[in-house]
Parts: sequence; structure tokens; C-alpha cells
Amino acid sequence: MSVLQKITSEDAIALEDKHGAHNYHPLPVVLQKGEGVFVWDVEGKKYYDFLSAYSAVNQGHCHPKIVKAMVEQAQTLTLTSRAFYNNVLGKFEKYATETFNFDKLLPMNTGAEAVETALKLCRKWAYEKKGIAENQAKIVVCENNFHGRTTTIISFSNDPVARKNFGPYTDGFIKIEYDNLEALKIVLENNSDIAGFLVEPIQGEAGVYVPSEGYLAGAKALCEEFGVLFIADEVQTGIARTGRLLATCGNCSCADKHCSGTPEVKPDILILGKALSGGAYPVSAVLANDPIMGVIKPGNHGSTFGGNPIAGAVGMAALEVVKEENLAQKAFDLGELFRAELSKFIADCNIVNAVRGKGLLNAILINDTEESSTAWDICMALKENGLLAKPTHGNIIRFAPPLVMNKEQLLDCVAIIIKTLKQFEK
Repeated sequence: MSVLQKITSEDAIALEDKHGAHNYHPLPVVLQKGEGVFVWDVEGKKYYDFLSAYSAVNQGHCHPKIVKAMVEQAQTLTLTSRAFYNNVLGKFEKYATETFNFDKLLPMNTGAEAVETALKLCRKWAYEKKGIAENQAKIVVCENNFHGRTTTIISFSNDPVARKNFGPYTDGFIKIEYDNLEALKIVLENNSDIAGFLVEPIQGEAGVYVPSEGYLAGAKALCEEFGVLFIADEVQTGIARTGRLLATCGNCSCADKHCSGTPEVKPDILILGKALSGGAYPVSAVLANDPIMGVIKPGNHGSTFGGNPIAGAVGMAALEVVKEENLAQKAFDLGELFRAELSKFIADCNIVNAVRGKGLLNAILINDTEESSTAWDICMALKENGLLAKPTHGNIIRFAPPLVMNKEQLLDCVAIIIKTLKQFEK
């Protein structure tokens, strides 16, 4: 079958069902085009995208500057491996480290790869710098986390769907309750072999759980007190999604095209992915300062594609778009409007219990059980009304549109969401 041959939605779904592994349960819509905040299916119906490829498309679908950078680099040099230098990687590393205020960047491709890289980096630092006995280092993680689905990562997941029947599991992790500083303090006080604390500034996959004010700063202070590395997984929350360049930026100002205020938390290790590429090409990275990143030597870690010229060109363009179009401030302003408008509706309805989030990473909690189909049914109805979203954890619907959305479009989407929710009022 030619890739140019037209195909119906029904045929495309049937092909995936027959020839592809069934490791996803997609909404039954087959997309063929995207531009800005919109996507179109193969029959030509237009939708607002309210998932943004799990926040990978913060800069909007097919942003012309990012696509141009990708195409131009692809026509010149695509891949050298790291056996040789290329003329793009160093420029990207310089641009990104200056943007996020770190000494060094280690490039990878996917978010899960970047998390694995951070875990390895943290452990090696613990043995060589902190003096923990070899193979004894432990990393503290949070319950209901989502950092990917590699064997190591699912070892400290408590999601039975991601975890069951994939053992034996990797040791070396201690799980504590999210948003609980006392739990973190107890673990650190009673274990001398803790190397790091890995945390999502907002738990996205768990249902957009925003921690209490001061939690991240308090956790970082505890890490500093006990000589433990604070590792921030900003794969989903980073690159302006939450109204700041990074979610760990707290309440500083991003109005001047970049994060110019004092960060609430400066991670010891920062993990980025998804929107680092604008959704155009797999790009992820781990950033740290020299005393930490310096433990990595030739042969310790790598990736054939990590740091390739296309990734470097795309990564720079993606970050430039965030700054030039002031997307962090847009996300902050539109997020405030989104939650305010939905809160008005929720005050007098019975189908939604709450709306929560930061910036343009938000969720609504449906008034039904996790085992019910209500959230899925609402998303199916939203699709019919021209807006695409997806449930998470059964009764939660996550809303995360591209950050290039304008006020008029956002209010149009709010109207669609409210109209749809009214259909399900009990």
C-alpha cells in the first residue's frame, strides 16, 4: 500500500489492530494533518488538540520555524553517531545550558531514556563523590509516579497495568507519599545510603496532581541538608507548559521571554524531553553542573542517535520559539482563564468535582468511579464536538492544548467542554 494512497479511518484502525502490538488504547480518531492548535482526521474533520502529544507539541503542530530547522539539517547531515564530532551538537548544548543555567548537558532521545540517564548519573555520583558503598545507593521516588516504562522505571511504579508480569524488578528504590515532606524527612534521617530524590513537579499521568505550596522548595532543602541530589523530571511539565519555563521555577516571572526571576528550586539534575523538540523529532536531555556531570567518562553511557545534528537543530529552534513567542506567559495567563471559566460551571454542576492544574496543564475530576466509563464517554462526546482529550486513571480528563493557543480559541474550547459536560449531567 502506497503511503500516498487515501485511507479511511475505519481502514487505518483495522490495519493497526491487525499488524500492530496492542500496547495502546487510542481514542478512535485517525489524524493526518496538524497546524498550530488544530488537527484534522482523514475525512477532513477539524479538531482542537487538547492533549498536545502529552505536552510534546507545546509550540503547536508543525511550527514552521522548527520544521524548517529540521528539514534544512536533514538535507545536510543527519547522523554521525558520537564516534565523531558534528557541527551542531555543541551549539545546542551551549544554548540549552545557558537557557536553563547548568554547566553540562547529556543528550538522549526519549523521556524514559533521559530518566534512566539521570538514575545512572545519580548512582555514579553517589559512589564516587558521596562515598556510598558500591551497589548500595538508593533513590527515593514518589507513589503514583510516572517516569516511563523501561524495566528499571516500572520497578518503582505502583501502576499494576505498567508493572504486572514484567518482573523481576530492579532494586534500589524507596517509595514515599507524594507531597509529604515529613515522609521524605523520615527516609533521609533513617538511611545513610540515599543518593537522590526523583520527583515530578506536578504528577501529570496520575491526574495532574499539583503539590502543596512550598513542597518542592522544602524537598530541595531536605536534600541539601542530607547531601542528596534533587532530580526533577520535567519531561512533561518543562518548556513553558505550567506557565513557567520550568515548573520548578515557582513564582518567578517569565514575562520577559525567559525565566528571569529567582527559581523556587534549582534541581541538581534536570530531566527534559517532549517539548524540547516541539514534537518534531525525538530530543531529550539531562542537565547538571560539573561536580555531578563530571563523573561520566567515555564509555559510561551513550546513544547512537543521542546528540545527532537534527536533534540539535530542532532543539535550538524549539527553545527559540518558546522565548520569541513568550509561551510561558501565554500558558500562565490562559491557564488562569481556563480554570476560572470552568470553575464557574463546576460550582453548579454535578458531573465534575474539581478542576486543577497550573498553566495549560489541567485536569477535571469526573464525579464517578475510576472503573466507570464516564470519562471515556465524555471524551468520545468531546471528539464529536470538535475537541480531542483523553482520560487518565479512569475518572480524570487531562486538558493540555498547545501553548500557541489564543484567548478566543481557549474560550471556544471552554464552551465546547461545558456544552459536552452538560450532556452528562445526572
